[in-house]
Amino acid sequence: MHNATIKSLSADLAARKLSSVEVTQQFLLRIKALNQRYNCFITVDEEKSLTQARAADALRGAGHARPLTGVPVAQKDIFCAKGWLTTCGSKMLSNFVSPYDAHVVERLNAVGAVNLGKTNMDEFAMGSSSETSHFGPVKNPWDAATVPGGSSGGSAAAVAARLAPAAIGTDTGGSIRQPAALTGISGLKPTYGVVSRYGMIAFASSLDQGGPMARSAEDLALLLNVMAGFDARDSTSLERPAVDYARDLAKPVAGLRIGLPREFFAHGVAPDVEKAVGEAVGQFKRLGCETVEVSLPNMALSVPVYYVLAPAEASSNLARFDGVRYGYRAPEYGDLTDMYKKTRAQGFGGEVKRRILIGTYVLSHGYYDAYYIRAQKLRRLIAQDFIEAFRKCDVIMGPTSPTTAFRLGEKAGDPVQMYLSDIYTIAVNLAGLPGMSIPCGFDSQGLPVGLQIIGDYFAEAKMLKVAHQYQLATDWHDRAPPGIEIN
Repeated sequence: MHNATIKSLSADLAARKLSSVEVTQQFLLRIKALNQRYNCFITVDEEKSLTQARAADALRGAGHARPLTGVPVAQKDIFCAKGWLTTCGSKMLSNFVSPYDAHVVERLNAVGAVNLGKTNMDEFAMGSSSETSHFGPVKNPWDAATVPGGSSGGSAAAVAARLAPAAIGTDTGGSIRQPAALTGISGLKPTYGVVSRYGMIAFASSLDQGGPMARSAEDLALLLNVMAGFDARDSTSLERPAVDYARDLAKPVAGLRIGLPREFFAHGVAPDVEKAVGEAVGQFKRLGCETVEVSLPNMALSVPVYYVLAPAEASSNLARFDGVRYGYRAPEYGDLTDMYKKTRAQGFGGEVKRRILIGTYVLSHGYYDAYYIRAQKLRRLIAQDFIEAFRKCDVIMGPTSPTTAFRLGEKAGDPVQMYLSDIYTIAVNLAGLPGMSIPCGFDSQGLPVGLQIIGDYFAEAKMLKVAHQYQLATDWHDRAPPGIEIN
């Protein structure tokens, strides 16, 4: 049962071969047995999950089922869920029980999906390895001595270890795609504004975007059908007609033009990664696609631009955590100012403090024009590069990450090297484009390699078709990490 996809679980539930209670109990047993090994989940509440499962079975019995009714879905602990501890991987919110649901959680609840638990993550989504969590690092199921990527590493590892059939995550600079690549699963970051950010604890508001994580592109489409939709409570939510993201999955990809940016295959990509991605492109050629060379000349600037803009927005968004209204408060302090200082000094971890300080610096008088305004201008140039590239191609492909999973602690002392882990993903967020990662092979150590597929604005259905046709021809997405079976 735990190796089943959302599609097959939904079919078995519809045929009454399984009940949602049985499915949920199976995954809860696996979490109990394996979570200590991988540290995927921060919060599990068996009674809440089983209550939802019983309600889902009642929905099916009454003939009101949808494809996700009764399917367990893990939630990154950045999404507020009413009555659930919602920590954002931080000490600052370690005691915060949300009084309301995020829009995405509302939509999942409305179709009868089961919240399997809240997954571990980098503190306030700031990281590329899921090592900065207040609750300890997440470990990669393919090799527990390596990272699963970040910041949605808990969601990715839970799906890879078959502790959940699917999960939701967030992507600010690659935080769905990079962990999907490092753990051998599929993950999609939609066009900015397609999925509401309401109730998703903010890191960098112009970059954050929620998205689905699962084993296959077909499952991603089923999840996105529920997650996407207009929400008046989010000023950046886009009011568009409803889309069936699974509508084109069965269509062939013959004639598709694949853009290969020369910058994606320059110095810095590991040979095993380049080889696996090259073989994946070869498979698409056998499916009838053609390749064209494109250029993203400003892509090299995406990392410095991101690490000006994202910290600037974070410094503003995280100002609300001051110990006054909710969350952690320093136990001893003098006056109000002292309480602010001690609460934030004690409540935030090192990486979060680093980004707050950087953001405050670039927004300060005398540096705003030199750094922040210049970064915004470069952001426009990066987006324009993609617009020009899509005049020549239908989708862009390349590596998701320059390397496979690195060892725990390997880059913890060198923030710049850690930041460069997102060199191929950040530009997509800066431009607001959709991007996804699917498994395409392994390196010499048996660690997964991810293929990144980037589409033009609102091209999610096309991207999912491309990924699905590749997955029909290959089995990389069906491979499971060793040692995840339990009695």
